[in-house]
Amino acid sequence: MVNIEDFIKRLEIILDYYSLNASSFADKIGVQRSSLSHLLSGRNKPSLDFILKILEVFPEVDLYWILNGKGTFPKNTLNIEKRENQVEDVLKQNIPTPLKEEKISENLFSEIQNPMNRNSLETKKMENQNMPKDVFSSEVEKIVFFYKNGTFKVFNPN
Repeated sequence: MVNIEDFIKRLEIILDYYSLNASSFADKIGVQRSSLSHLLSGRNKPSLDFILKILEVFPEVDLYWILNGKGTFPKNTLNIEKRENQVEDVLKQNIPTPLKEEKISENLFSEIQNPMNRNSLETKKMENQNMPKDVFSSEVEKIVFFYKNGTFKVFNPN
């Protein structure tokens, strides 16, 4: 549960940090000035949409900090980089290193020349042959590209 009085104090910290008054802050995040006024006076509680607009316009604001005061403002970039490095280290541990005799092709879609991998590919091909014919289609319906920023694009070849 969000403590409204503490939330208002944190909101005022954000206003001071960016040197904004309430009306310019409301305009910047795309909410009505009256709704921000009601929120600052304690009349209304913040909506999820309101919180998300703040986070979208001001990326330095930490979600947990604005909701319950845990964390820091502005976001501590050193902690973020440290967490990203830890994730990268874990990912590196799970990536198998290629064998010396394995031939890595420039073309990402070419078949791997490692005999161990060929057996697994042949097994998958045999598994696919046991599937009903209507499961696989030779025509591509659509391709969806997902980007790291949360957006996506759909490609329809037909």
